[in-house]
Formats: sequence, C-alpha cells, structure tokens
Amino acid sequence: MDAGVAYFPTDDGLGPAEIARLVEGRGHRWLLWAEHTHIPASRETAWGGYEGAPPLPRKYARTYDPFVASAYALAATRHLRVGTGIALVAQRDPIVTAKQVASLDHLSGGRFELGIGAGWNREEMANHGVDPRTRMRRMREHVLAMKEIWTRHEASFDGEFVSFERIWSDPKPLQRPHPPVLVGGNGPTVLDRVLEYGDAWMPNHGSGVAARIGELRERADRPIEVVIMGPTPEPSLLEKYEQAGADRVLFWLSSGRRSILEAELDRIEQVMFELHDVGLG
Repeated sequence: MDAGVAYFPTDDGLGPAEIARLVEGRGHRWLLWAEHTHIPASRETAWGGYEGAPPLPRKYARTYDPFVASAYALAATRHLRVGTGIALVAQRDPIVTAKQVASLDHLSGGRFELGIGAGWNREEMANHGVDPRTRMRRMREHVLAMKEIWTRHEASFDGEFVSFERIWSDPKPLQRPHPPVLVGGNGPTVLDRVLEYGDAWMPNHGSGVAARIGELRERADRPIEVVIMGPTPEPSLLEKYEQAGADRVLFWLSSGRRSILEAELDRIEQVMFELHDVGLG
C-alpha cells in the first residue's frame, strides 16, 4: 500500500506549485486537490450532512479552482501525479471539464487523475442549477459524456441532462483510454457507480469501509484500485486497510505554512515506514 496527500489549495496557504514541489521532493507520488466553487453564506446544509456537525472550516470558501491549481502543480514537477479529490462534476459543464482534463493530461505527459463526487452542500448545487435530488444521475451522465469526448474523434451523447451531437474536441488525453476516474463516496450504492464508470473507489476513511473492499473485488470483472481518503496516520489503522486490500491512502495536509506541512509529512513518512518495516531478523 502506497501513500499520497490531499490538500485544500487556499490563497492563504502554500501555493500549488510550491506544495507540489515539496510533496514530490519528499518522494510522494500523488497530490489531489479539494473543490468548492463557493460556500453559500446561508449555511443551511450542515457540514457532513448531519445536525450537530462542527463549524465549517474557512478553507472551504477559499480554495483555488482545482484545475487551475493542477496546472501550476504539474508544470512545477516532473513525476508527481496530480488531480482532483474531489471535483464536483455534477456542478460542472461536461464539455468544458472534458477539455480541461484532456488538456492537463496531455500537457503533463499523462499525470492527471480525476477524482469525482456528487457533493453534499445543497445550496451550492442549487446555485449551479443542480437539483440535489438528481445529482447522482447527473454525475453519471457527465462522466459518461466526458468518456465519449475523450475516446471518440466525433462524439455524441443523448441523455437526461447532457445532449450533444457530433462534436470534435482535441487534444485527447495522453493516458488511454482516459485519465483514471476515482469515484468518491461512502453511500450504500457507491459501489454500483464505481463498477459502472470508475477506475477506482475513493471513500472517506470511516467504519465499514474496509469490509466493503472485499465486496467490491468480488463484484468487479476488472482491476479496480481502492484509495482511502483521510485516514489518521496510525500504523494499526493503516495495517487494517492494507490487509483489507487498499492500494493507497491519501492523508489530508493542513492549509498552513511550510513548516507545518513539513512536520505533517514527517509524521506520514514515519508511519508508512513503521507500517512496512519488517525488520532484519
């Protein structure tokens, strides 16, 4: 099991290029960005979707666009894989998003990864004209439409929310057939979505996740990676995920100064060393 990091790229934290160089220099292979286009000031939807949740951290309203952040990060590094964790694709135009993903992947030499999710903030969705009740269906169509654009010279799509006929959109992604699609979520039907149009499942760390990895592998007819988002850096917990079959873990870094991030990376690297140190006899 390998490790990478995730980060809210904010204007008061380390810039995307600087943190990407830091993460690559420390030997990590993945860096994913969070996304929120905005946070409605009404704050009617509780953070995490349940009453009594703690106040929403201010970084949620201060994030750079993750595709812009990815451009800076990819240009500043040579080997680091960069992407979204997660992009709220139901709130994005699929033709524009397909172009952004293809452009980043092509320009970076095939180092982009598209983590996707349906989101939790109902007011944010509404401001984008998205009915929260249909967001899962919309997300599905947006992904399927983007795959048509990425893989066909002349793409068409006819769905409930997306419709276009015979379009050209180049360049295509450098990765074939397209960059990995990492499907986020922990809900009861998330594995259905992963199996239909995902290349990986990227759940948030939580109870029951390890047990569901076996279910996913039993149902899958192709290799599907499992990426655990946001575990605490504890060897016993990471060992549980590794034994369950997780392929990698992504640790959230604070949106803070370089010294804070370096200390957090030190802790991650120590924990991963302890996890994989089998001793010499």
